[in-house]
Amino acid sequence: MPRSTNSVSSRKRRKKILKLAKGFYGSRSKVYTVAKNAVEKSFVYAFSGRKRKKRDFRSIWIQRINAGVRTYGKSYSVFMNKLSNKKIKMNRKILSYLSTSDPNAFKKIVDSVYL
Repeated sequence: MPRSTNSVSSRKRRKKILKLAKGFYGSRSKVYTVAKNAVEKSFVYAFSGRKRKKRDFRSIWIQRINAGVRTYGKSYSVFMNKLSNKKIKMNRKILSYLSTSDPNAFKKIVDSVYL
């Protein structure tokens, strides 16, 4: 019986990997075996990057809220504690947006928390 290689599927599989490796430097975008390793590693970085992005944004929001609260002579940790004690349900994303784009509304929130 003759050997069957199924070159159509093999070529399709290799082209898919090489297409994903487009833009990589040197043999990482040209040689299949090297490209395969590079693409697999890039998937690992992409997965961890999606998780990291959430951490980074939360950190940015906290820094913006802290900067906004410090203009009124308060600290971030005390502000967030008093916010939760007053049962005001606002997340950090909204608070940071208000502190940067609408200082008057943010001042009203700070005043309502510290009264």
